[in-house]
Amino acid sequence: MRIGILGLGRIGAFHAETLSGLDAVESLVVSDPFADAAKAAAERFGAQVADSPEALLAAGVDGVVVAAATDAHPHLITACVEAGVPVFCEKPVARTMTEGVEVLKAVAGRDVPVQIGYNRRFDAGFVAAHAAVRAGELGTLHTVRSTTLDPAPPPAAYIAASGGIFRDCSVHDFDIIRWVTGREVTEVYAVGGNRGADFIKEAGDADTTGAVLTLDDGTIAVVSNSRHNGRGYDVRMEIHGFADSIAVGLEDKLPLRSVEPGVTFPAGVPHDFFMDRFTDAYRAELTAFTEVVAGSRTSPCTIADALEAGWIAEACTLSLHEHRPVTLEEVRQA
Repeated sequence: MRIGILGLGRIGAFHAETLSGLDAVESLVVSDPFADAAKAAAERFGAQVADSPEALLAAGVDGVVVAAATDAHPHLITACVEAGVPVFCEKPVARTMTEGVEVLKAVAGRDVPVQIGYNRRFDAGFVAAHAAVRAGELGTLHTVRSTTLDPAPPPAAYIAASGGIFRDCSVHDFDIIRWVTGREVTEVYAVGGNRGADFIKEAGDADTTGAVLTLDDGTIAVVSNSRHNGRGYDVRMEIHGFADSIAVGLEDKLPLRSVEPGVTFPAGVPHDFFMDRFTDAYRAELTAFTEVVAGSRTSPCTIADALEAGWIAEACTLSLHEHRPVTLEEVRQA
């Protein structure tokens, strides 16, 4: 098949490399506002260059991967759907929930699949956890703990435009909690602090946060996030039930050091970058998209799925600012 890529920054170029190595992909068409980025990708992967999204859609593509700036996501998703071309778009659907809901309405009723990029759904550990929970191996769940700790914050300009740590970082935890447990969040309580980079506080954001989520069956989920984790990039999940407990991310590259006598685990070099931690997951995610394009599977992460994680982020942001519990119903009605 012939796949188009809109946006060739860090993640777009990474996706181009991944797609070029998939057996199902015969050729690529690439486009970026910066001509040099498109030219470099074309030379590296033998891709055709299109000078605009419209030209790319007219180039006979079977599917499109959107890795452009967030502000462009709504227009590009709807343009692809209106052209009848299946689309994969990195999260978020849009910068605001209002815009995201409008995108959902715009594509409703059209028989064109849209897949939103939440790569943890394709990580082997999270897939195994999802299967274990759905098979009832843990019995009734009572506690979930989800962690995302970055080794260092992104640049100040990124932070200022990110929408805040809950919308930018924690949203991955929110999505994977929903996916693994199969439950919805009903209420949140969030806290945050600033112990590191001043530019994060100046942007009105927190660099370290914690959130307690109440799920609709009474399960408690605890989410921990930070922009500062000196030992590396730490993504983990624990799922505890009355019959058993399991964990994702407890492997030799875990960026955590045990001080127990005689314990040598973990023994590997810690993960220090999200692309390192999730290389295989990204490949599986884009492989899934080729299956969506081929019509052999439905979208594994729809716009509606992505918006549900977004509503949790909105509730946590409000909770942090107002120092109180917030229900999901409250933010939906705001």
